[in-house]
Amino acid sequence: MATLARWCFRHRLLVLLMWLLALGGLSVAGQGAGAAYANVFSVPGTESEKAQDLVKSAFPESAGDMDTVVWQVAGGTVRDTAVRERLAASLGKIGRLATVGTVTSPYSAAGATQISRDGRTAYARITYHKTAQELSVDEAERIVDTAATARTDGVRVEVSGPVAEKTEEGQAGNIAEFMGLAAAAVVLYLAFGSLLAMALPLISALFSVGTGVMAIKLLSHGADVPELAATLSTLIGLGVGIDYALFIITRHRQGLKAGLDPEEAAVRALDTSGRAVLFAGGTVCIALLGLLALRLEFLTGVAIATTSMVVLTMAASVTFMPALIGLFGRRVLSRRERRRLAAAGSGEEEPRGLAVRWAAFVQRRPGRLLTAAAIVLATLTIPFFSLRLGISDQGNRPESNTTRQAYDMLAEGFGPGFNGPLQLVAAVGGGGDTVALRQLADTVRNDPDVASVVSLPSRPGATTAVVQVIPRTAPQDEATSDLISRLRDTTIPAAEHRTTMNVYVGGQTATFDDFATVMLGKLPWFVLIVVALGFLLLLVAFRSLMIPLTAAVMNLLAAAASFGVLVALFQWGWLSEPLGVGGAGPVEAFLPTVMLAVLFGLSMDYQVFLVSRMHEEWVNSRDNRKAVTVGLTHTSRVINAAALIMIFVFSAFVFREERIISEFGVGLAAAVALDAFIIRTVLVPAVMRVLGTANWWLPGWLDKRLPHLAVEPTDPPPPPPPPAEPTKATDVRAN
Repeated sequence: MATLARWCFRHRLLVLLMWLLALGGLSVAGQGAGAAYANVFSVPGTESEKAQDLVKSAFPESAGDMDTVVWQVAGGTVRDTAVRERLAASLGKIGRLATVGTVTSPYSAAGATQISRDGRTAYARITYHKTAQELSVDEAERIVDTAATARTDGVRVEVSGPVAEKTEEGQAGNIAEFMGLAAAAVVLYLAFGSLLAMALPLISALFSVGTGVMAIKLLSHGADVPELAATLSTLIGLGVGIDYALFIITRHRQGLKAGLDPEEAAVRALDTSGRAVLFAGGTVCIALLGLLALRLEFLTGVAIATTSMVVLTMAASVTFMPALIGLFGRRVLSRRERRRLAAAGSGEEEPRGLAVRWAAFVQRRPGRLLTAAAIVLATLTIPFFSLRLGISDQGNRPESNTTRQAYDMLAEGFGPGFNGPLQLVAAVGGGGDTVALRQLADTVRNDPDVASVVSLPSRPGATTAVVQVIPRTAPQDEATSDLISRLRDTTIPAAEHRTTMNVYVGGQTATFDDFATVMLGKLPWFVLIVVALGFLLLLVAFRSLMIPLTAAVMNLLAAAASFGVLVALFQWGWLSEPLGVGGAGPVEAFLPTVMLAVLFGLSMDYQVFLVSRMHEEWVNSRDNRKAVTVGLTHTSRVINAAALIMIFVFSAFVFREERIISEFGVGLAAAVALDAFIIRTVLVPAVMRVLGTANWWLPGWLDKRLPHLAVEPTDPPPPPPPPAEPTKATDVRAN
């Protein structure tokens, strides 16, 4: 590590140029190639997947995704001649597009039921040859733009569906990033008192995140990377990128204040805090790559994108940062600090103020603080036991989006369940199966949670039939999930009895429900893997059983409490309406696994930074009380500053007005706040104070078998002598 740091310091202009070329090259390539994001929610082996496969084989011309063109009149009805002619012309143009399979108009016999009872709202079904994933953004925009030509002052026309959603990718803007960076700049300035020191972590993070975003855009052409992954990677990259740079420059400034020259201070910073950054970042990557074990295409894309971003932030921290530090020398200290250093010579500042007083208070009242912190976490955890996983529907998208407006128009004209139709896809044999399917449709029609049932037309002699079921409730409502379960567990098995018919519940709503069910089943195993991995890493790093054990318990408490916050604010709806991301609804099905992977790495970051300082003091003094006090006083300020930066960066993403990103932002901000200000500042030192020397106990037989992993070197290597200037004699001989 020292060798790399010294090389980057001495060749700073070359390193900065290489990063600049990487960012510029990837930006040009990314802009030229464009993005090819794909939201793949299918889960192999589920009933919805079987239904989709059956439809594809029986109706290949209708096997693609489906959009809905919706129009609503301010006065009169949609049957008025002027409205009818205008919409018929627009639908005719859509039907002639190469990507479109069929268009079912409400003005045709097949679409007679596609006009609301009050006559003010109507819709047309567009079925594509391909899935939304296979269609380009340009093709999707052509559909939406063609439909929009029918708009007049008295006629609203919007488009809903997965293809229309592609036209809204990236519309949220960059206000969240700017707000997060502005808040981070304030925290950094308060921490350092120097504009230059404030700017360096921001510059490093921007370079790594900018490079990462362009790399992910290119990766989307070779893997199924969802659009969410790009935004989520930016959120994570900004948070960890600034924090990692903060740790390194903090240690560098300490070295300068201790009297080291800029090069040696930079090398010492990278050989200590740089190692901790690689350790923490490596654990984040390992946890994120653990998502691959779930074998779900959507999460695979998220894992690839976010891991790539974290790797780039780590690379920037250990190469770009020492180069920047070398460029500015002692100017990373404020003028007051430089004057003080010139007057005093050297001498590292001892912690003082609130950090010292708080450490002393923890030592005096560990039991009471432990109890109070446990009560806070337990209270926040209560909503977690009501957690319901699902996928938010288009009713939670920004109100300016065409898909959200179409969703609202359909809900107003036809009922909320119309936006999430279910498909009963049946493989039928003889005439008895056809009769049984008709009876099944009648039974489902009488279900109190079903608004309507329509048997879709099929070819004579076809062995596959489709019955469309419209629930009374919205796609994301719990009652809709209950209806799907009831159909599969009770209604359909009774209809299949004594027939050769096989019926599967499909459609996008059923697909999302299956995805959530599978994720819920895999979640306990993922939690076990993440916790076990954290335990093993800390066990090897600190040669202790109690430190990794307490860390595992506390990480679980912090995760449960942060999920509790999410349930209260989004599932119960306490915050979702004010944020403009729809009403109460389920927590996104994939959010817990991704959040756990990120939180695991972030908590490991703070744990390593805090406990390594305690461990260093324990090795020197064998005094547990002193070790806890010294570790807390020397690290609390930088941990709190790092946590505040992450909280502000994550919270700023709430203003993107996207429900999924808002959930991630709030969840990660809450988790970091709990981890830094409750877990690491209160619980960890209080528990370690109560446990005493038991903190550092490890059975001898286990100690002999564990590999040695040094997070920070105990004795940094001495600097090599600078290269000697060539003498005149040497020059003569060389010539």
